[in-house]
Amino acid sequence: MKVIVDFDRCESNAVCMGIAPEVFEVRDDDYLYILDENPPEALRPKIEEAVRSCPKAAITLEG
Repeated sequence: MKVIVDFDRCESNAVCMGIAPEVFEVRDDDYLYILDENPPEALRPKIEEAVRSCPKAAITLEG
């Protein structure tokens, strides 16, 4: 699976980081970083929740 973030839509509000900190991180520069674009399958439920919870619908999941 691959995590994709549309950075044009992302507001770096850290909702995704709160759900899946293993994959998403908002740093001191107030930008979102993807820590693992191809996370293990075990994280799928958390990532799917992050996709659903993103207020700007900026996260998608392939695979």
